[in-house]
Amino acid sequence: MQTVILAAGQGTRMRPLTDRRPKPMLPVADRPLMAHTADAAVAAGASELLLVVGYEADDVRAYFGDEYRGVPVAYAVQDEQRGTAHAVRAAREHLEGAFAVLNGDDIYDPASIERLFEAAPAVGTYEVDDPLPYGVFDITDGEVEGIVEKPDDPPSNRVNVGAYVFPAEAREWLDVEASERGEEEITDVLARVVDERSVRAVDVDRWMGVGRPWELLEANEWKLGELDRDLRGEVADTAELRGAVVVEEGATVEPGVVVEGPVLVRAGAHVGPNAYVRGHTLLGEGARVGNAVEVKNSVIMSGTAVPHLSYVGDSVLGRDVNFGAGTTVANLRHDDEPVRLTVKGERVSTGRRKFGVVVGDGAKTGIETTLNAGVTLSTDARVGPNATVTRDR
Repeated sequence: MQTVILAAGQGTRMRPLTDRRPKPMLPVADRPLMAHTADAAVAAGASELLLVVGYEADDVRAYFGDEYRGVPVAYAVQDEQRGTAHAVRAAREHLEGAFAVLNGDDIYDPASIERLFEAAPAVGTYEVDDPLPYGVFDITDGEVEGIVEKPDDPPSNRVNVGAYVFPAEAREWLDVEASERGEEEITDVLARVVDERSVRAVDVDRWMGVGRPWELLEANEWKLGELDRDLRGEVADTAELRGAVVVEEGATVEPGVVVEGPVLVRAGAHVGPNAYVRGHTLLGEGARVGNAVEVKNSVIMSGTAVPHLSYVGDSVLGRDVNFGAGTTVANLRHDDEPVRLTVKGERVSTGRRKFGVVVGDGAKTGIETTLNAGVTLSTDARVGPNATVTRDR
């Protein structure tokens, strides 16, 4: 089964983390987000991966190359953001028969994708409590009758997860009219298939759409939760590592450190004396956590340093960030309401009682900085010493 993975989006809702790399290449545990999608496809029997890329495509090509886990890889470029059907059309010249389409910024459990491939033509569905924000399938006896986008009166609570298997003839049906939003939607292609063929609805056991920073945190919670203990790096005798902790070769954990899994310490990372690292935490390649620092349930990306006497909780820190000594992150509102975060200029609820900050690549804080819950620091932001930051910068 040829599998098209859509990875050309600019990830505007994930900014500033996507200012310098595409969203599908953000880290989830030990690999990029879209690699989990590719892994599910490979496990399900994909014969070829067709990666649709856009800006910063070099990152994608460098990671996947011409072959990924024994499966050939080809690339197509979507040079304009004109919707999902337009993205698949960019790969049309590579398509030879029935083909699957998966969102490169969604995570699926592999067994469900295997069932999807076997049921072709088919769509993946996921049962939610509140279907109003989603595209919702109208389903009768396991077959799709149609799809309704964000309906006031949903025909079911089984929503679209961006996972499809199309028959070969759908290759010629990718030229669709733009919607009112100016986008050419793959769901219009699906509607044509539904008119012509029976399309099975396949329930996906586990799925997550990763579009906003707290969802990246949740994706890491999922995948870090699947870790098995593995200590290949240098771990001091007096360090205490509890549960599912992975210390990759080339990483260092100094004396007096306490690590409560699940935690992944990637190659080249350094955890300094008496630090306390709590699950679910990812310390990226070359990251540094220093003396008496506490990090809890956070994503600390490659090259980032939290070197002295600091606290970081429930946060996402981009690459090459530096926190000055004594930088403290708040992750809980006094009124106990869900923390709110700015997404595309609008303050929205994360739905999380505990959430800290989002910090773009290259940002730096001065000593004794305090960051309020729900603050975003932009790429290359600078915060002076003794600052209390209550608004985005």
